[in-house]
Amino acid sequence: MATFLYKLGRLAFRRRHFVALIWVALLTLAGVGAASAPPAGNSSFSIPGTEAQKAFDLLEQRFPGASADGATARVVFKAPSGEKMTDAGNKATVEKTVDELADGSEVASVADPYTGNAVSKDGTIAYASVKYDVSGMELEESTKDALEDAAQQARDSGLTVEIGGDALQAVPETGATEVIGIAVAAVVLFITFGSLVAAGLPLLTALIGVGIGVSSITALASALELGSTTSILAMMIGLAVGIDYALFIVSRYRAELAEGREREEAAGRAVGTAGSAVVFAGLTVVIALVGLAVVNIPMLTKMGVAAAGTVAIAVLIALTMIPALLGYAGRRVKPAGAKGKRLGRFRKDDPKPDQPAGQPKANLGTRWASFVVRRPLAVLLLGVIGLGAAAVPAASLELGLPDDGSQPTSTTQRRAYDLLSEGFGPGFNGPLMVVVDAKGSDAPKDAFDDVAGEIKGLDGVVAVTPPAPNKGGDTATITVVPDSKPSSVQTEDLVHAIRDAGGDIEAKTGAETLVTGSTAMNIDVSEKLNDALVPYLVLVVGLAFLLLIVVFRSILVPLKAALGFLLSVMAALGAVVAVFQWGWLSGLMGVEETGPVMSMMPIFMVGVVFGLAMDYEVFLVTRMREAYVHGEKPNQAVVTGFKHGARVVTAAAVIMMAVFAGFIGSSESMVKMIGFGLAIAVFFDAFVVRMAIVPAVLALLGKRAWWLPKWLDRALPNVDVEGEGLRTAAERGTGPDEDRELART
Repeated sequence: MATFLYKLGRLAFRRRHFVALIWVALLTLAGVGAASAPPAGNSSFSIPGTEAQKAFDLLEQRFPGASADGATARVVFKAPSGEKMTDAGNKATVEKTVDELADGSEVASVADPYTGNAVSKDGTIAYASVKYDVSGMELEESTKDALEDAAQQARDSGLTVEIGGDALQAVPETGATEVIGIAVAAVVLFITFGSLVAAGLPLLTALIGVGIGVSSITALASALELGSTTSILAMMIGLAVGIDYALFIVSRYRAELAEGREREEAAGRAVGTAGSAVVFAGLTVVIALVGLAVVNIPMLTKMGVAAAGTVAIAVLIALTMIPALLGYAGRRVKPAGAKGKRLGRFRKDDPKPDQPAGQPKANLGTRWASFVVRRPLAVLLLGVIGLGAAAVPAASLELGLPDDGSQPTSTTQRRAYDLLSEGFGPGFNGPLMVVVDAKGSDAPKDAFDDVAGEIKGLDGVVAVTPPAPNKGGDTATITVVPDSKPSSVQTEDLVHAIRDAGGDIEAKTGAETLVTGSTAMNIDVSEKLNDALVPYLVLVVGLAFLLLIVVFRSILVPLKAALGFLLSVMAALGAVVAVFQWGWLSGLMGVEETGPVMSMMPIFMVGVVFGLAMDYEVFLVTRMREAYVHGEKPNQAVVTGFKHGARVVTAAAVIMMAVFAGFIGSSESMVKMIGFGLAIAVFFDAFVVRMAIVPAVLALLGKRAWWLPKWLDRALPNVDVEGEGLRTAAERGTGPDEDRELART
């Protein structure tokens, strides 16, 4: 592989005009496609194989034209102090508002509070339910404006009016902190390279890659039903890995220049060595993201595949456009150790590439690695205990999906949620819909009544509506209001109790009972994600383990990498629980409302963090492997790996943390949580696991770390990540002319 990538790097360096033209053309095509694509519709949320989805599909079949997936709004009214909603003036205001809402072009129906029993017992709160023909993301702005205008007119009459439901659903925004994250990355790159040109290359290529990826997602959003969150997550991950992959290749290029090689040769060798690590690091990320398909939730699968596509683009750009841009930059990208004019040339105490080891002043990475190999056990215990302490809150992890109750109190959706809880009880915001399929029953009406009566007798039930059959009389819906809030354990227990009771009813009457609705959907999603976590871990970690065996030609090094990942991801989950569930530092993170951690968070974090963790493992340990293969003792190889890689890995980790942290400013709670979780996970993995635990374990293992059974060594393909083939060519005396001729063949 190193030889092939070497040829590719030299070819891209020589044919830089052609390479740059290709990538600019792709960016232009993707941009035109995004600009001309129809607006994205609703991102369909389905969970195949669950009871809630089965009931939802049955409703669409048995209740045609009911717009089961249409947007809904609850316009909640509260009377002024000392008044009631049944007073003549307040009642007239509400009825006028209902009439105005019913005139909307996309409105399917509006329920009058006074005819639909939607007034609280104390008479102070009432609500009107509005049903639309299309989903929330497909509603026209004029329809949303009409809804808000009607509510404002009612407010002008003296009532408190708030709007809940998904009709006012907005596209999430990332906020200005995303730009701050990129600015931090730029500063780190400048400090690392000491040159604006060298620092600008990774940023430029990362932005081009993300531009192509996100524009492609936007262009396909309508056809593939991709949600707005998909492009934000692809941008988040694409920026981080795009900058990091380019950073490693530029750093290796500068190191090759410092060894006295010509620029074209240096570009080829940088792509052949660091590029090999980029390929395998990118493969681990792609495997982790595409592996999300094992959960069998289409929305999560699409998010994973879209992000994986952006990562693949980042890898291709790093391998081709970076050497092309290095050709354009020429002497403005200086060898390692040389600084720009403003920062001075070589400093007297800077290590020179041609000086014997021990003469120059050791850099920080060398000093740290030397300390670790002298005290490996103490460093290992301290790192493991520290991550274990950070992981303790993860034992209290509660999972759920966000609803209006998790919105900031400044939003009208949250205020409507609170008013409904005040007037009708906490369970009113998460009613359960029970679907009774009596097609196989001899007495459908009796079956409907039996189900309703059985549910009324269950604990935790506040109200049960009479069965509402369809035109055919073979299916009915029953609305059940719990006495607990939607995200509580009590509501989850009630859903299971209804389903258990439905089994007994089916045995007696032949009617099947199914529970659906947003609350039941959320419960089923959480359970499905929990059940899929172990198979997902086995699949992703297993495939990546095999891949790393090929890369490192070792059994214990990949095993150590996987165990270190588990430590970092558990510590990161603990931090997420502490901030978003317990409320620690919530003000600093902009978390206005604490609550359960989103159901998707653990499995999504496992997938992304595993891929990113393997990035640092590959980049850092391949340098150690390279030194060991070339004759150094195990402990010295660890120090050498840190000497060449620690500074760059540190810069890459800080950049990735800055990019992820930039998304904490998003208005979307899922994006905010994932941004924080990934940023803290990178911190734990890069600075505790890879910088401390990994060298400590390798020092304790010694030569055993690189042990591989001979039969397996013979069976594995030789991918030559260390660039041994390139070194062999150099030892044979192959010159630039011969190499150029080789690259043309």
